[in-house]
Amino acid sequence: MKDLLNKLGNYGCLNEAQAYEVLRGMIAGDYNDSQIAAFLTTYMMRQPCVAELRGFKQAMMEECFRIQLPFTDIAVDIVGTGGDGKNSFNISTLAAIVTAAAGFKVIKHGNYGASSASGSSNVLEQLGYCFSNDPAVLSHQLHTANLCFLHAPLFHPAMKRFAQVRKNLGIRSFFNLLGPLTNPVQPRAMLLGVNSLEAARTYQYLLQGGAKQYAIVHSLDGYDEISLTAPFKIITPQQEAIYSPAQFGCRTILPSCIDAGSDLQEAAHLFMNVLQGKGSTAQIAVVAMNSGLAIHLASPTLSIQEGMDLAAETLQSGQAVQIFNQLIACSHEYAGTNH
Repeated sequence: MKDLLNKLGNYGCLNEAQAYEVLRGMIAGDYNDSQIAAFLTTYMMRQPCVAELRGFKQAMMEECFRIQLPFTDIAVDIVGTGGDGKNSFNISTLAAIVTAAAGFKVIKHGNYGASSASGSSNVLEQLGYCFSNDPAVLSHQLHTANLCFLHAPLFHPAMKRFAQVRKNLGIRSFFNLLGPLTNPVQPRAMLLGVNSLEAARTYQYLLQGGAKQYAIVHSLDGYDEISLTAPFKIITPQQEAIYSPAQFGCRTILPSCIDAGSDLQEAAHLFMNVLQGKGSTAQIAVVAMNSGLAIHLASPTLSIQEGMDLAAETLQSGQAVQIFNQLIACSHEYAGTNH
């Protein structure tokens, strides 16, 4: 570990095998909490390398509880790396629900917030969703509500080894970077939000040439989603470009318009307001923008603008809150069913 820390401290990169071995060793208990904390902290002092993420991903997926679900060949995941420090409301989770309500299959991977109280799992749990890793339960949700949520700790039990260390550190770590890559069922498409242009480029190198259809998004003022607070970049296998909100018929909004509030209760209240079509114009626009891009990924014959229009209609008509209520009801039918 000392040699690895020195290498990282000198801004060096690990090769794929070294990254794989160090994470396997951490999972196996070869290192104590102090060593793990030192590694997590030192690692994030420089930009992650593609080979490192490949090695980490391999180690994570080998320990993963893998399942098979229907619709993985047409489903989309909507996920962000988190750790942008912006305290925005749960845009990607809302976009997942809206995309499902618009008629497209969504298999979303998520977790509790590592550096905030309102990660996707926090809010869904607060609102009554019961987590499961039973494929029959999740398949039922996909058939009934077009959506299921894969709560990362149920599929990556080895990560429990690091939970307290990450909580004590209170900062983002490479586990935030791995989250989008380690969906247990690897759906065909992914809308991935990242908090820096450097991270966007790293993921692009990592994903290009693979079978997955993806869109990597980054708002130039630091949000790991299309926040409409600034111009934003979209990278797909086909092209990359910087857009302004006006190009999609949206106004540029203030960061305060998408703030999640001071605690989980406020975040959950805002979440339901938006789902019920009662959100502010800015909140509705941000969710419609991200949903529109997800819909385009799920159905490329629809333009992003057409996806946005469909998303806005889905929110205003009440379809979104209806599908969310169905999802909650489905999760309660089999509450506590896990492997």
